[in-house]
Amino acid sequence: MNMQAGINAATGGGYDIIGDIHGCAISLIRLLERLGYRQLHGVYQHPSRQAVFLGDVIDRGPAIRNSLSIIRAMVERGSAQMIIGNHELHAIAYERLKGNGATTSDRLIEQTLADFSGRQAEWRDHVDWFQTLPAFLELDGCRVVHACWDGDMIDHYLSDYDGIVASEDYWRAALTRGSFISRLLDRLTRGTVLPLPDGRSLNSQDGYVRRFFRTKFWAHEPATYRDVVFQPDPLPEDIAERCLDDTEKTNLLGYPSDAPPIFIGHYWLTGEPAPLRHNVACLDYSAVKDGKLVAYRFDGEKRIDKDKFVWVDVAKEILNDSREHSPF
Repeated sequence: MNMQAGINAATGGGYDIIGDIHGCAISLIRLLERLGYRQLHGVYQHPSRQAVFLGDVIDRGPAIRNSLSIIRAMVERGSAQMIIGNHELHAIAYERLKGNGATTSDRLIEQTLADFSGRQAEWRDHVDWFQTLPAFLELDGCRVVHACWDGDMIDHYLSDYDGIVASEDYWRAALTRGSFISRLLDRLTRGTVLPLPDGRSLNSQDGYVRRFFRTKFWAHEPATYRDVVFQPDPLPEDIAERCLDDTEKTNLLGYPSDAPPIFIGHYWLTGEPAPLRHNVACLDYSAVKDGKLVAYRFDGEKRIDKDKFVWVDVAKEILNDSREHSPF
């Protein structure tokens, strides 16, 4: 599979780009229906458009298996595309490493494994499918990546690796610490970070102690940590006011103002969906934490339009609806 190939819907329509789902199957169904998708032979399809999923379909939520089944069926039928998120990447590492004596954290994946209890063969088949997914797409007029667009790394990858993902050599390299493929996938699915100064740490909202904070890859002439931080956990005021040094500024990424619109997930936003910049939008609005499951209806525009965000308020959904637990 070519990692960057983007194929528009057969009828030439636009894209409905959808943020992190994390097992919220009811909200996924309602969002698809709101966007005009209907089931045909058991698969959600649109007469003229194609869905694009930004990864992180699995983990945390109440109906992971159902969500994954819906989306995979759409991709295989051609009514959707999907890129890999850090949670799918973690699932690949978890399954591939556990057989050779290596270990990786099971905290992130425990809800997924519980949802597939007694269906190990089905789960392994999904993990094999994850290994065919691209980490980014350049579509007709826009780009999608789970967390971060690093133009230099992507150019290097396309030049030297021919866009191949579904190979044993690729995934061996992906799980080899320090390899280019490993660093590429980490950057694209987890984003960029800066260390907290003076050995400081933060207790994050997801229960982890973190010594780094997530940063923007599109900041324009940043001067302080406040200008680049991009995460739900605020920095202490004294750290936020700290000036970036020259090395930190050099290591930060940028995203040109004349580059194609780009859509990301990953970052747990809240509030009403809106562009981060005229050509940057995050579509992760904390669906699994009773936030919003968000889509953007892209039709080739050069500037992201606030009026083209579509969402479902998960807090208003009945999360224990029988559809969440029904077999698919």
